[in-house]
Amino acid sequence: MCETNVYIDHEGKEELYLENVSVVKPAKGKIFMKNLFGEEKFFDGSIKEISLVTHKIILSDD
Repeated sequence: MCETNVYIDHEGKEELYLENVSVVKPAKGKIFMKNLFGEEKFFDGSIKEISLVTHKIILSDD
């Protein structure tokens, strides 16, 4: 499977935001995420980095 974990870069430290994410897309100026368990979150910020090798997305609220 190709799920990933989403982290927020908070003052140089990565904090886990949502695990097992299968959907990430822009939605009304925010970032929409949904995981395998149906949990949905919206984040008001930007994507800082996506690593397909490590299955990791880092978001920034700057």
